Amino acid sequence: MTFTPRTAIVTASDSGIGRATAIALADAGLDVGVTWHSDEDGANGTAEEVRRRGRKAVVAQFDATDFAAVPGVIRQLAADLGGLDVFVNNAGGGSGGSFLDLDLDGWRSVVALNLDGAFVGMHTAATLMADAGQEGRIIAITSVHGSQPRVGSAAYVASKHGLEGLVKTMAQELGAKGITVNSVAPGEIATPINDMDAEEAERTHRPGIPIPRPGKPEEIADVVAFLASPASSYVTGATWVVDGGMLQMGPQAGSHLESDAWRDAG
Repeated sequence: MTFTPRTAIVTASDSGIGRATAIALADAGLDVGVTWHSDEDGANGTAEEVRRRGRKAVVAQFDATDFAAVPGVIRQLAADLGGLDVFVNNAGGGSGGSFLDLDLDGWRSVVALNLDGAFVGMHTAATLMADAGQEGRIIAITSVHGSQPRVGSAAYVASKHGLEGLVKTMAQELGAKGITVNSVAPGEIATPINDMDAEEAERTHRPGIPIPRPGKPEEIADVVAFLASPASSYVTGATWVVDGGMLQMGPQAGSHLESDAWRDAG
């Protein structure tokens, strides 16, 4: 386990999973590049938490769908940090609606964010690592719906399926260079995108999830921190599902069951 990460970039780390991940990596001793799309104050708050842990933080605005600008932002952050050992592709999102109501523009906007933008970001990070002749860790935040569908989310589901496939192919090609590529697939997590604060996880009951609550951002971040560490040296091309057992219930039932009756095995 000779790989010793010192620097990381976490996209969309102004809040939620990205913020928790940046802090977890700082706790592990890494300097962190923090990015924001529309919440500069949130990003500066994350950076302050990183610095409070004695680590360096640099902040930049980042739009994953501005494909021409993405490489420059990542390269500048890496230069400011003094290198890039870990890249966490966390930027993503999507809107719901029926497939028949989905038009091409709506489709393209979601795929551009979740798949095209992820490709450009991870390609830039991998190139920096390979050109430096160093080992590295690339981690994509995907979704439980990267393996199981959900009605009303056609573009989101398709883009996350595509991202999972990209991660696996990258892992095949980059392994010999000492660069591992993995994904972390959250279930329902108490974050602003789900209109929840992290503190609400413990007091929100979810009958359809074996661990009957939403997850906390820190529970995703802890898995990312492991995948970014020397301890994960022989892990690549894997999807780490962090969902409280939701997928064991089926993609629809996990977050929509309204009764705990199923828990009575008798």
